[in-house]
Amino acid sequence: MIRLGFRAHDYGCLPPAELAKTIAAYGVESVQLALSKVFPCPPPAGALSPGYARSVGKTFAEKGIAIAVLGCYINPVHPDRDERERSLRRFEEHLRFCRDFGCSLVGTETGSCNPDCSWHPDTKKRETFDLLCSSVERLLKTAEKCGSIVGIEGVADCHTLSSIELMQELIERFPSPALGVIYDPVNLIPNNGLARTQEEFFREALDVLGSRIMAVHLKDFRMEGGRKIGDLPAGAGELDWPCLLQLLMEKKPGVDLLLENSGPLTGRGCAAFLRETAAKIISKKSEEL
Repeated sequence: MIRLGFRAHDYGCLPPAELAKTIAAYGVESVQLALSKVFPCPPPAGALSPGYARSVGKTFAEKGIAIAVLGCYINPVHPDRDERERSLRRFEEHLRFCRDFGCSLVGTETGSCNPDCSWHPDTKKRETFDLLCSSVERLLKTAEKCGSIVGIEGVADCHTLSSIELMQELIERFPSPALGVIYDPVNLIPNNGLARTQEEFFREALDVLGSRIMAVHLKDFRMEGGRKIGDLPAGAGELDWPCLLQLLMEKKPGVDLLLENSGPLTGRGCAAFLRETAAKIISKKSEEL
């Protein structure tokens, strides 16, 4: 079957024990945990410790929930050098302590030339890609020393890594095992839609990025007026879920599938929809044998 999880901050800003109990009620196996978004009193920069991390990790583990990704979403190409430096230090701190949380992966998107990571025309310039590479290279040095993984997530049209090709280029530049990918199929669909089938699009991503994919973000999308609406709960849009899940089960069995854009009103239904879809795929394959 599949291993489902939630983005923890979609289910409230609560103390660790209360949040773990809330999420456990949905029967999922893992979470993406962004400390600054989920806890009312998160530790400030420089305050993480092995003891704090072990306490949080234990609280979730006792409810049968693994911390699949420690979210530390920064802008690694921030136009303000000082702010970029502060962000990189915060990410490095997460890399140092993530294993004490029971986690090896710290995740971020790749930002833009705007402080808030919104679209900016200079983001697609070569200089911005080179700046991203400089930031990633620095983070990888820390990750390699700590036995942790830098998880990079691409976003089409908007962020520095805006395509499968650019993600591949980054990976080829840094063959370090400490560099991983958080694969979000909907994020990588261009805003004006795909010029090929979804299956071709999924297969290319899994062929090119597959060995580096450490976790997967799942949500849905639809095309409206020739533009992508990409923030729908799973099952509420046009994504070819049977195709995507079958490919993921074949090529990345057991990978954490983390639901985005779900919440208390939709999370249970989204999880049931994905499990039912996966069960049908397995049943069909069994019949074919």
